Amino acid sequence: MRIAVIGAGSWGTTLANLLAKKGLDVTLWAYERELVGRLQATRVNDLFLPGVELDPRLAYSSNLVETAGGRQVVVLVSPSQVMRRVVEQLRPRLDDSCLLVSAAKGIENDTLLLMSEVLADVLGAAAAGRCAYLSGPSFAREVAAELPTAVAVAADDGEVARTVQDLFRTDYFRVYTNPDVIGVEIGGALKNVIALAAGVSDGLGFGHNARAALINRGLVEMARLGAAKGAQAETFAGLAGMGDLVLTCTGDLSRNRTVGIELGRGRKLGEILGGMRMVAEGVKTTLSAYQLAQKLGVVMPITEQMYQILYQDKAPRQAVSELMMRQQKAERH
Repeated sequence: MRIAVIGAGSWGTTLANLLAKKGLDVTLWAYERELVGRLQATRVNDLFLPGVELDPRLAYSSNLVETAGGRQVVVLVSPSQVMRRVVEQLRPRLDDSCLLVSAAKGIENDTLLLMSEVLADVLGAAAAGRCAYLSGPSFAREVAAELPTAVAVAADDGEVARTVQDLFRTDYFRVYTNPDVIGVEIGGALKNVIALAAGVSDGLGFGHNARAALINRGLVEMARLGAAKGAQAETFAGLAGMGDLVLTCTGDLSRNRTVGIELGRGRKLGEILGGMRMVAEGVKTTLSAYQLAQKLGVVMPITEQMYQILYQDKAPRQAVSELMMRQQKAERH
């Protein structure tokens, strides 16, 4: 089996290395041509996964179209906001039988489409049957260190999900199948937005009570949006819902939580992002999630306040005060 992994950030590099260590024929595509040269020379991704020596069998390329041509599996790990552009370039070289695995988490700006909807838009609805979506609580550095991790893979076709499950399984990386593509994608996208809010709370020094409340009420928002999109409620209690949400809201390796912490401490968004090499998906997803909630008539107060902090320069402390002073109501209604 010949596999292409598109995107050499920390997660793409980690997944490519995991597959290469299983003895599979894997090529990792990197946007940065200079990075490819260093990867070939040192077998270390010094930009996105420093300190981790990669398997000597892993190959590298900066030619996107050649990397994906003739592959049985293409793993898409590009940031969600460039997924459409990447897949449009790949489309002429993808075999009709090629299995596509998306490991991106986000909602496309402007169109407000999930990655499954972007792939269907670019490749046609018929391609949905050979697409799968990998999500769940998984910091790249911990997987690269072979620490125990469990994730979910969703696909419309159960056989496709089981194929991906077997493909990625190792003695430290366990994969569960899930038939709910929309729910798994909503969970993966929204957890980044809530992690920003949890980081803001931490940056303001509001403690564990506030963080726990944000995680719980964030899960409610996730489930509300999922229900409006036709997702299954059970998904949000699983790895791609609560599992990923807890990790991203509490873990020190979370880029989105880190951005939120700095916002809570009073730094401006442009300054924070200017000092980051890796993408914090939640920043752009907040805009899409807020607009999608408005479009679907879904009440998402945490997402709305994060939108105002990020895009209307609202003071984080004011945002928290407004959340706390919303009209009292029953927990379930």
